[in-house]
Amino acid sequence: MKSPQQQSQLRIIAGRWRGRKLSFAPVPGLRPTPDRVRETLFNWLNPFIRGARCLDLFAGSGALGIEAASRGAAEVVMVDHDPVVVATLREQLQKLGFADAQLVQQDINSWLQGKAEPFDIVFLDPPFRENRLPSCIDLLEGNGWLAAGARVYLEAEKACTLDLPATWELYRSKSAGQVGYHLARHA
Repeated sequence: MKSPQQQSQLRIIAGRWRGRKLSFAPVPGLRPTPDRVRETLFNWLNPFIRGARCLDLFAGSGALGIEAASRGAAEVVMVDHDPVVVATLREQLQKLGFADAQLVQQDINSWLQGKAEPFDIVFLDPPFRENRLPSCIDLLEGNGWLAAGARVYLEAEKACTLDLPATWELYRSKSAGQVGYHLARHA
């Protein structure tokens, strides 16, 4: 059995911080994207990640945003509503010496109703069982958050049915355990 400290760590898979272990806030319901899922996702994103503007919604452990930064994303914005999560992310980014990430503590739907700046890659990994995907997808699509050709990563319970806008093309989809993970392209 893992100790509490081991249970609240994740490993950066590749890039400039490869192999680094980071702690994340022990917040109920926070579940980092598993290593093997992240590895598959970033293999899918490899042709697009370097120099990309990335948005990590429901940042949680920071696994996706930090992995993107490690692999050469030009800009990473991480949004989460929980003050403990944001404070922990700030500490982890300082340990890495990465001052370029923008951390935002705000409700995701409220933030997405603000002034949009288009992103190339969006990570959308809301807490399971809260049915947050539909409203976030609508706000991303309707409020100008997606650059032409943007990639949107969606992670949800395996049984979740995705209802994507007509302008999105689902071109990668897999599952691991109870997690369904998908990559869509914005036309």
